[in-house]
Amino acid sequence: MSAIYLDYNASGLVRPEVQAIMAAALADNGNPNAVHAAGRRARARIETARAQVAELVGVDPTAVVFSSGGTESNGQALVSALAAGCERLIISATEHPCVAETALTFGHPVETLPVDDQGVIDLAWLAEALQRPGRAVVAVHHANNETGVIQPIAEAARLVHAAGGWMHVDAIQSAGKIPVDMAALDADTLTLSGHKLGGPQGIGALISREGAPVVRMVHGSSQERGLRAGTENTPGIAGFGESAVCALRDLPECMSHAVWRDAAAEAVTAAGATVLGAKAERLPNTLFMAVPDWDSPQQLITLDLQGVMVSAGSACSSGKTKPSKAVSAMGLYDLETGGVRVSGGWGTTEADWQRFADLWVAAYAKHRARLLERAKETA
Repeated sequence: MSAIYLDYNASGLVRPEVQAIMAAALADNGNPNAVHAAGRRARARIETARAQVAELVGVDPTAVVFSSGGTESNGQALVSALAAGCERLIISATEHPCVAETALTFGHPVETLPVDDQGVIDLAWLAEALQRPGRAVVAVHHANNETGVIQPIAEAARLVHAAGGWMHVDAIQSAGKIPVDMAALDADTLTLSGHKLGGPQGIGALISREGAPVVRMVHGSSQERGLRAGTENTPGIAGFGESAVCALRDLPECMSHAVWRDAAAEAVTAAGATVLGAKAERLPNTLFMAVPDWDSPQQLITLDLQGVMVSAGSACSSGKTKPSKAVSAMGLYDLETGGVRVSGGWGTTEADWQRFADLWVAAYAKHRARLLERAKETA
């Protein structure tokens, strides 16, 4: 049987439509800042993509600044908030490493916004924290990259703005899987990444509300309205734009994954796994499950040898045996090292989810049998 890719939260497979538009851009790769015909065509591709990305989150194209990816854009958002007078950083306990680690480098106090046992942020804690001295930038991802748990961003933003703070939202994992409207979320800044949408890697965007004082991190010329210097990655930007169009078009189809995911969750739960965040609102494509007696690398290798590609959580930690940050934050310490994340996307079918569940259940039964046999031998 052919291999099954179920790791779209790490990086989506590049859509055929994206490959086609990037190939055209590569074949006609003029500098978008040149005034000749090839330069004007490149500039047109960039501005078309800017409008396409803007439409995905309901903003004006002038709000979009392209970057090398989500990591850079998240960093630029935090730098901008601090330059605008924020003195404290409040970061959710399950935040992606590119936000959490960046926050620690600024020399300002960093406070951790706790989550409950389902991975949902504690709004009461946030309300109390915002009453303490010092204007705060609060960074909360719209959906967790490991569990898929969706956060109450609009509620958090109301608290933040009432206290005069800055709300930053990493929507990299949620965009294209659920509707994302920046105005409804009431974010000051929001970030996206192309490769999570079925676009290319190495391209992202920072989106800011009107009037937000965004500052540049990459200095040089005046590209991206003076907010990000350097010759633009025209093929990557064009691919990003096309992936945004496809993701918006396919939102209803993405929602169908919830039924397939839930069927797989029922099967693995019956076999002894715990589904993380099962009682919270989650992305329809994401299943994060764990067992206490079978570590993640062994599970991944076992499944990979049978042609099913999944991950242990954040791709930024792939290949490492570090405990899951999300599981630890949820207080489920006995499950920290036994997590597996399954995430579907535009190329995934119901049969793919079923095959994963069948293979995992069978493999776990064999693993448990081996453990039992060893226990008898040492008794």
